[in-house]
Amino acid sequence: MEELFGGFSLGLFFWQAVLFLALVFLLRKFAWKPILDSVSSREEGIKDALEAAENAKKEMENLQADNEKLLKEARAEREAMLKEARDIKNKMIEDAKEEANEAAAKLMAQAQATIETEKKAAISELKSQVANLSIEIAEKVVRDELSNKAKQVKLVESMLGEATLN
Repeated sequence: MEELFGGFSLGLFFWQAVLFLALVFLLRKFAWKPILDSVSSREEGIKDALEAAENAKKEMENLQADNEKLLKEARAEREAMLKEARDIKNKMIEDAKEEANEAAAKLMAQAQATIETEKKAAISELKSQVANLSIEIAEKVVRDELSNKAKQVKLVESMLGEATLN
């Protein structure tokens, strides 16, 4: 009976089975729990790492959304600043045009006043010259008239006649 299984003895099989069971018992008693604990802690570590990765992903999405929001706000602020700068530029241009128009109108008024003054002065000068010329002409005519005695008497009588009529 020793050779039951094709050259294996029953005693050897028995001792191998006892050793296997003892090994399983020892592994279960001393190694199985630490191995399961190690696998369990590893599983917990992986689960925590996955949760941390998921949280990091959510945080990155939130940061990206915040960045997009900040970028939109910055663009809107930039557009507002550009619009304000354009408005200021246009107002400055309009103010400068208005000032230039006012200055031009003032210069025109001054020029017209100067022209009017010069015109009056020229007319006055012309009147003065015409009066002087008239007096000179009258003097020459009167001298000519008074050079002849008969003409003098006739002139005096004509003037006296005019004076009595008035």
